[in-house]
Amino acid sequence: MSSGLMNRLKWKEGLFVNGNPVHTDYTVQIGDVITVPLDEPAPDYPAQQGELTVLYEDEHLLAVDKPAGMLIHPSRSRNTGTLANYVLGYYGKTGQNSAFHPLTRLDRDTFGVVLLAKNSHIHSLLMAQGGFVKTYHALVWGGPEEASGTIDAPIARLPLPSLLRQVHPEGKPSLTEYTVLERGEKTCKLALQPITGRTHQLRVHCAYMGFPILGDPQYATPEVLAYSQKLGLSTQALCAKGIAFSHPITGCRIEITSTMDV
Repeated sequence: MSSGLMNRLKWKEGLFVNGNPVHTDYTVQIGDVITVPLDEPAPDYPAQQGELTVLYEDEHLLAVDKPAGMLIHPSRSRNTGTLANYVLGYYGKTGQNSAFHPLTRLDRDTFGVVLLAKNSHIHSLLMAQGGFVKTYHALVWGGPEEASGTIDAPIARLPLPSLLRQVHPEGKPSLTEYTVLERGEKTCKLALQPITGRTHQLRVHCAYMGFPILGDPQYATPEVLAYSQKLGLSTQALCAKGIAFSHPITGCRIEITSTMDV
């Protein structure tokens, strides 16, 4: 268990042996039953009922499809209408005392698989374990000459107050693997696997390589945005298509695929 969780349990008397509350220095014996309630503190945002596409669920994990235009988590300016609100509503409807702990995060306009832990313990286990294999599908302008390859270009933040990123020699190492899935007259469908996890990494890398993602309002060129509008794209054509990982409790390999695509 993480030290943060242990500290929280100690202060709230959340450690039990044979049904009796104990401290961490209690000496256990063979046959003792140790119980740790993983109840979560109430969030400061409301639960909401709404449509939620569940891709995978067990007692520890939940994976859902997030639509484009939806925030993952409430912010200071918006406390409702986010994925967190709807997931809490789902937990309430299904009688689960679980919390919202995202293991993967997507930009507001990126859609597809979001993986969630149902409590902080599972979240800590999976984050420490790592080993997520994420696959994205993107519709890009033009496309790479090679059928597959690796984009190795460091990413840094643009000077404040901008929140955007750029390829820069002094940026953090960033790697993306790509495979061409389909080629069209002016566009290309790619499978992208981020080896690192930099903010806006796929969007920045594709734009840097000369094949920006269609509909991307921050990194695509005016020509690409004009063509995107002709195709009816109002947001970037980027889908978190799949994720694979080892289950933190069972050790089984789990593969989850989105129902959405570009």
